[in-house]
Amino acid sequence: MSTDIPVVEPLHSILPEEPLLMMGAGPVPIPDQVAKANSIVINHLGDTMAKVISQVKAMAGYVFQTQTPWVMGVAGPGSAAMEMAVANLVWKDTRTISVCNGFFSTRLAEMAERCGGQVERLTIPDGESADVIVVRELLEAFKPEVLTIVQGETSNTTHNRQLKEIAKACQEYDCRVIVDAVCTLSTMPLQMDDWGIDAVITGGQKGLSSIPGVSLVAFSEKAWDRLNNRPIPLSHWCYDAKLATRFWHEAGYHYTAPVSGLLALHEAMRLVCEETLEGRFQRHKVCSLSLQHAIEVMGLKLYVPESARLNSVVGIELPKGLSATEVCEHISTNYRVEIAGSFGPPIVRIGQMGEQCRVHNLFRGLHAFGSTFRDLGVNVDLPLGMAELENQLQKQKL
Repeated sequence: MSTDIPVVEPLHSILPEEPLLMMGAGPVPIPDQVAKANSIVINHLGDTMAKVISQVKAMAGYVFQTQTPWVMGVAGPGSAAMEMAVANLVWKDTRTISVCNGFFSTRLAEMAERCGGQVERLTIPDGESADVIVVRELLEAFKPEVLTIVQGETSNTTHNRQLKEIAKACQEYDCRVIVDAVCTLSTMPLQMDDWGIDAVITGGQKGLSSIPGVSLVAFSEKAWDRLNNRPIPLSHWCYDAKLATRFWHEAGYHYTAPVSGLLALHEAMRLVCEETLEGRFQRHKVCSLSLQHAIEVMGLKLYVPESARLNSVVGIELPKGLSATEVCEHISTNYRVEIAGSFGPPIVRIGQMGEQCRVHNLFRGLHAFGSTFRDLGVNVDLPLGMAELENQLQKQKL
């Protein structure tokens, strides 16, 4: 047998020569200040990190609109924060309603089932919002202990507009509410305390414009009482919220924290607070609605009716004969712009979260988008769409 070690030729860099404009469903572009913070490494148990964590929790209180002390980070994607919330609040035989109107809301249901919960799925037709009347009827019939729901279903670009009313109804039935706000936190109103939400989860890489891989979850006092008195131990170690307080509340050791990612998250949240939520909400609304108008004027159709449409991620129907893969590859290769396909529906998706919502990004992104369809043989009026984008932005004075 030969013991010769194979020779490996030096590899060339696979990074793109020209930076891509990330206009998909996330991750989003990050500000220079966040990128710089992400290049720093400090002691994960030192005094500086303790101050960073204290400030992250204080800023999270503002961004989540809550006074709960039970805010903590997760070294993982938004799905890890989902699992942390579900695993701590759902256990064997926990009666759970999962409002399912897309891929990610269904993922919450699957997580609850894996935790042993008795899950009743309320399946909503594609492109429709959950109706509080229907939810209330199910609350009365099923008597759940927990309800899971997404605020913005990015898979099909649907917005559950009655989240506030649904959460308040759940409080009447002493039902704890878990909300996925991965794409919506800081892009549109969500008031954790006033709406009566018990757990809110988000990822860093969308509305907050931080890096992927560091996420946040906030538990209400009622949720904390529930998880603190669970009848059986949690099978997870990393996702045990009580263990996580060692690092997030006692400046002690749980596991080695993603130091650079936490510094990036700190800087991203500082920028959110500096802009203010009101200013940020307005910027997102104006940019997204302007883009939506421009796409329609260009001659393409938006997937979800306005009454249930999510502004954070915009879904556009594909003309017959075109695939999402074909469109996404063409716009990336030829125009250096990244958009997203879908998780089922015949659509492509354009993100409007955080740093995506900048005027220069809108113009470059829309021009690339319209040019791609024109290149692929679709009759779109690109000049009219570009003019409409400018008209809408001028009208809103952004």
